[in-house]
Amino acid sequence: MTDARTRALSGGAFATLLLIALMMGANHVSARFAFNHGADVATAVVIRSVVTAAVVGAIVLLSGVRPRWTAHHRRMLPVIGGLIGVQSLCLYSAVARLPVALALLAFNTYPIWTALWARLLYRQRPERALLYAMPVILVGLALALDVFGAASGLGASGQWARIGAGVGFALAAAATFGLALVVTQHEAGDVDGRVRTATTMAIAGVVALAMVAARGGFHFPTAAPGWWGLAVLTILYGTAFTIMFTVLPRLGVVGNSAIMNVEPVFALVLAWLLLDQAVAPVQVLGAMLVVGAVMALGLRRR
Repeated sequence: MTDARTRALSGGAFATLLLIALMMGANHVSARFAFNHGADVATAVVIRSVVTAAVVGAIVLLSGVRPRWTAHHRRMLPVIGGLIGVQSLCLYSAVARLPVALALLAFNTYPIWTALWARLLYRQRPERALLYAMPVILVGLALALDVFGAASGLGASGQWARIGAGVGFALAAAATFGLALVVTQHEAGDVDGRVRTATTMAIAGVVALAMVAARGGFHFPTAAPGWWGLAVLTILYGTAFTIMFTVLPRLGVVGNSAIMNVEPVFALVLAWLLLDQAVAPVQVLGAMLVVGAVMALGLRRR
């Protein structure tokens, strides 16, 4: 019998996955508008996380789901939420410093980090498919980021002076997200996904709120485009997560969620249209390599 992991996608299910990828890509482009007009990263993460937690929490209540937490869950869920909070701060920090698509591409190295953490913490050997994909992802990322400065004409030192901090934040986000995935799978995989998401988002909001306090308070946009960016990123992020945890399970497409990794492609087009962020053809080629390798990993039959 064909299960939800391997059966062919319907047109509606495929369109839903692409819609989520589009919304997540647009969320990061909207974030750049907010950052360009006075908002800071911590403020954006607080607003986004709290609203998403409230929406998903309302869905949990309306669905009549009763959280079933063991003592172990109570210890591990704050850890997972803290990791997602750090990941969110790092990824938005990368988006604030790099062309949006390049920040997301660097973040898309998280399957490598996931395998590394699984090996270090749980002694799991990486699958052969991942070992084959790793060099492809890394070569594609090197092309996309123009690490030698050939496309920009700045040379390696000039290019890294420009992108170094942003790449560092993006890779930190990928490493933290990979760790969160591994810990979730092994320590909280039996918690209802909606409950886990609401809890994670709430704790992530608290982490970002601590950063807000450390920076002397909220820093909201100072112009209308920034306010629109903050509002749109919150709506898109919350809507995408709501669809993921309410619609996708009914469509039976959990095993095909790797299709959503086309997010950097949507971000590339939207950032070019709305932010005038252009990249060289060789960088587009690198982006296609990264996206293709990550999608191939996610769609492979197990």
